[in-house]
Amino acid sequence: METVGRHLLRDAAYGRLLGAIVDGTLAPGAALRPDDLAERLGLSRAPIREALARLAGEGLVETKPQSYTRVTEVVAKDVEDAAAVVGAMHGLAVLSIASTLTPDQVERMREANARFAAAVADGDVEAALTADDEVHAIPLRAYGNAAATGTVDRYTPLVRRAERLLFTSAQASRSVRLHDELIEALATRDEARAVEVNSTIWGHLHHSVTF
Repeated sequence: METVGRHLLRDAAYGRLLGAIVDGTLAPGAALRPDDLAERLGLSRAPIREALARLAGEGLVETKPQSYTRVTEVVAKDVEDAAAVVGAMHGLAVLSIASTLTPDQVERMREANARFAAAVADGDVEAALTADDEVHAIPLRAYGNAAATGTVDRYTPLVRRAERLLFTSAQASRSVRLHDELIEALATRDEARAVEVNSTIWGHLHHSVTF
């Protein structure tokens, strides 16, 4: 049985590396050398290696034994596949809660989208990503399906690199409008419209970004 300390170190290494890959600090194609990463993060090689193995399983790192370990390129098909899965989980949530979402939850979605719109207008990608997560997290939490939430968490990092590109493009304003349409559908308990808009949102992601 592994010790708590090792578990925490592995998770810390994973979190730091994941964040650096998603925000572009570790760019696509960047070499990942365990010794260098251990020194930069102040950790030993073991949790770094374990974190890299986990990231490889999630499609963010690729390894060829005795040759290289590096950050994967952002591949349109991978983003499309991940967005389809994440969108499907959000679609299940929207379908499940469309007739039961409370006015308070709807208002919190509106407030989050207002923050998203302001961040997009200011060119603040980090704030836009945070606010976008808040918009979509409300129906997902209301759904309360742990398997759906776990699936979203698993595939969101692959989607996140594409979202960074989208939210700095001219297409970002359309995301604001689509959020508004989703919120209005939920506010009026229009189940079919909510599901339709959710599908458009996630399709909009991979159709609007050029890699």
